[in-house]
Amino acid sequence: MILPSPQNLRYLVALAEHGHFGRAAEACAVTQSTLSAGILALERQLDVALIERGPTKRPVFTPLGVEVTARARAALAALEGVTQAAAAARDPLAGPLRLGVIPTIGPFLLPRLMPALRARFPRLRLWLREDQTAALLRQLEAGRLDLLLLALPCDCEGAEVEPLGPDPFLLAVPPGHRLAALEEVPPGALSAERVLLLEDGHCLRAQAQESCGLPRGLGGGEGFAATSLHTLVQMVASGLGVTILPRLAVEGGVLGGTDLVTRPLAGGAPGRTLALAWRPHSPRAAEFRALAPAVAQGLH
Repeated sequence: MILPSPQNLRYLVALAEHGHFGRAAEACAVTQSTLSAGILALERQLDVALIERGPTKRPVFTPLGVEVTARARAALAALEGVTQAAAAARDPLAGPLRLGVIPTIGPFLLPRLMPALRARFPRLRLWLREDQTAALLRQLEAGRLDLLLLALPCDCEGAEVEPLGPDPFLLAVPPGHRLAALEEVPPGALSAERVLLLEDGHCLRAQAQESCGLPRGLGGGEGFAATSLHTLVQMVASGLGVTILPRLAVEGGVLGGTDLVTRPLAGGAPGRTLALAWRPHSPRAAEFRALAPAVAQGLH
């Protein structure tokens, strides 16, 4: 039996991921005709139709094409794992590492974490990708990222997770606000406030709502959509409400240029847990576990 070539499998996976022949070819650094010919050769070798041929310019995968693409993605990840396992055995924590990080962690942790990692692991080469949790998990599963730095709880099913440490939540308010006079703010006191949170899609929104007991409808207002913690801070500074911030962001300078004050939240230290995540059975799992204590040190 002649097995499909890895290159033709890459063409198929790229087409599924990009949904466009031209963009898939560009991602594979080949011409569109080369990519099309490779997929056609794969179909002929398997003696099946993987893509429907028709007038539409966007590729439409047959049901079997969807299944073969999923198997191709897993096969390519396994092949890459062979190389990674050999490299990790020769020189642990060296070479390229594609790290995905969520926006509510990256700007506040990486400036102090990166120098420490460079000093401790001088042969490690970190390539960074910032995105929301769901998007990073998809890229991890697809093999485009090796390791994620994210916050729990999250829907991380299908990934192996290594907790690093807690990141408590703080309430940010103007200095003259009534809650600023409290040493600790009971979560129940927020029911009378306009609590501004990040837009849907950011895990921090759901984490704040859950750990602080906020109603799901609480966290914004008509026409409000913040995509960053810096935006939330500026809106609170303008007197539009109050917000909940991770301690990591506060220590990382998110309040810079404002006179806002923070108060801890009572009730069991509401917050989130920072963690690393990687694909189950990754050949670099031992490396990632060895990296975890160094990343955890950067939290303090």
